[in-house]
Amino acid sequence: MRRRAARIRKIFPDAKYGEIIVSRLVNRLMNDGKKSVVEKAIYSAFNQLEKKLKKHPVAIFKEALENITPRIEVRSRRIGGATYQIPVEVSARRGSALALKWFKSSIENIKGKELANKVMVVVLESLENKGWAAKKKEEVFKMAEANKAFAHYRW
Repeated sequence: MRRRAARIRKIFPDAKYGEIIVSRLVNRLMNDGKKSVVEKAIYSAFNQLEKKLKKHPVAIFKEALENITPRIEVRSRRIGGATYQIPVEVSARRGSALALKWFKSSIENIKGKELANKVMVVVLESLENKGWAAKKKEEVFKMAEANKAFAHYRW
């Protein structure tokens, strides 16, 4: 039997831009509770992006995140001894969580460099629908397309 759903914690907006999504990125990238280190790197990356693209950095980041947010994914469901991969739509909350997770993974996949440069590179790649995170989104979408035949098992 399943317990009740987890309570959703309140996340406070970040100090500089007052955006919750930036705060979630900081929390996702933080290691060993060193929030200020990550914040400094992200703000530095955002400043570089602002100079380079002449747009508000949060708008750039949101657009990049939008490009790697999945709309559909597959979930396993066991029916009569067989396990099917069933395509289901992704909620906005789960979609942004997956996007941030893939964002972090693509940052970790870049070797060397400092965090600010890695963040900037990944944001620019995501804007152009390139890089590891965009590839991961495509992979998930292809899986869902391939298993469209099992969509009638949705619950």
